[in-house]
Amino acid sequence: MKKTILIILALLLVICGGLVLSISMSPTKNLNEVKIAASKKPVILIVVDSLMTEPLQEALKEGKAPAFSFLTKNGDFYPEFISSYPTMSVTIDSTLLTGTYADRHKLPGLIWFKKDENRMISYGSGIREMWDNGIKHVAADSVIHLNESHLSKDVFTIHEELANAKMQSASINGLLYRGSIPQKLNVPKLLSFADLLPKELEVNGPMILSLGALSQYNPENDKYKYNWKRMGVNNDFTVNEMTYLIEQKKLPPFTLAYLPDADASIHKNGPTDSTAIEKADQAIQEMFGSFGSWEEAIQEVTWIVLGDSGQSSVKEKKEMGLIDLNDLLKGYTFWERGKENVQLAIAINERMAYIYLQDEQIPFTEVVDILKKDERIGFIAWSDQQTNHVVSASDKEFTFSPNGPYIDEYKQSWQLDGDMSILDIKPDEHGTILYHTYPDALARLHGALHSQEGKVIIVDAKPSYEFIEKHSHDHAGGGAHGSLHRVDSVVPLVIVGETERPPSNRLVDVKEWVIELLGGS
Repeated sequence: MKKTILIILALLLVICGGLVLSISMSPTKNLNEVKIAASKKPVILIVVDSLMTEPLQEALKEGKAPAFSFLTKNGDFYPEFISSYPTMSVTIDSTLLTGTYADRHKLPGLIWFKKDENRMISYGSGIREMWDNGIKHVAADSVIHLNESHLSKDVFTIHEELANAKMQSASINGLLYRGSIPQKLNVPKLLSFADLLPKELEVNGPMILSLGALSQYNPENDKYKYNWKRMGVNNDFTVNEMTYLIEQKKLPPFTLAYLPDADASIHKNGPTDSTAIEKADQAIQEMFGSFGSWEEAIQEVTWIVLGDSGQSSVKEKKEMGLIDLNDLLKGYTFWERGKENVQLAIAINERMAYIYLQDEQIPFTEVVDILKKDERIGFIAWSDQQTNHVVSASDKEFTFSPNGPYIDEYKQSWQLDGDMSILDIKPDEHGTILYHTYPDALARLHGALHSQEGKVIIVDAKPSYEFIEKHSHDHAGGGAHGSLHRVDSVVPLVIVGETERPPSNRLVDVKEWVIELLGGS
């Protein structure tokens, strides 16, 4: 489930009793004070949350997506672009911005356990989960630590690299936005009064940072910041900010804009929900309308539109569709805030989960043997020093590690041993490793396995199933993502107005490609 910073703030305001949002808490920034240097053709990268290829193609066929139809007819359409892993917003956004997988950017998922602080990191999911992890912790992790400390300082975001190249950029409603320019965020007074967040927050962002009720430029956006409009985390807010930048001729060389509305709709109604695509299409139409014509829009700007992850339908009957890890591992004790000397900690990321062996005397195989009994689990993985282990319910075993004699379709080299069919990996007639059910499986899984400290087991569900634990929210009867499976991992990408094409069909390669388009490297 995509839970961005402002959604969390909206929930916190409700919990604190702040049912009416004070517009004055978020003064409008003066766009006239932002000096945008002349540049070549700007790039607008629009991320449509949970945009999937098959529903998009169906909407195109039925004539329900005129803006997408215009884009695909005038540009290139890539139906199978590969996301990051886990297929959760913070990990995906981190990969998009840094051009690295989780082993380097160090954001393992929406929820993960921080060993050195002995606590669960959560950027917001269900109310019960937020409460269990501590409201103050969730607020600070989401608003402050996510960009300032959790995202590794050993990698650079596209905003930072463009700034180093003397090029300006913008982030509109992006969860990950770290840049090189000091920016102030306006914290709702109720949250600072309740000591949940400081009164003033200064962060490092791009030249233009718009983030719902925390930061805005268009004065007309006040009407989209109420709690029931997710405090500005909505398509309308994003569109209004974008049209304002375009009309005021303040587009920097690069703008990253998020259209978040589809995610919640698909979580509730399932992957076939066409209204989500229609709303995203309407948002793009309105951006096009800021130009003299749609043709002028693609002449003046390079447009890149992509999804971040897919979703799998989750069975409606909870006893069938939900894999309860507390129940499956009921012989152990589990981490909860305030509990000491527990054996396991569980971080649910919908259709995948991290299981932390807090008692390091417990061998991996002891827990893995229990997990293997549930055939709804697609695979189980862990890392023992430099070797990654993968097993399945059918007792197949497979190990892999980087730098070996096997070369995959992305020119990555691997040491492989055992039954590769667990991850549906097959060499072609030339010996090149090809991926099928789990796209770019080895690099993405290696990234997740080496994204954090401690003894960690990954469990990944088959389509139609989702993991839960005592405090987690579920999506029975709707849609969920998180897994390595292609149903969650493959998204569409459309590019219009540029002749240079992506070097591969992977999200991890988008950053360097965009920088090259802009002449920044």
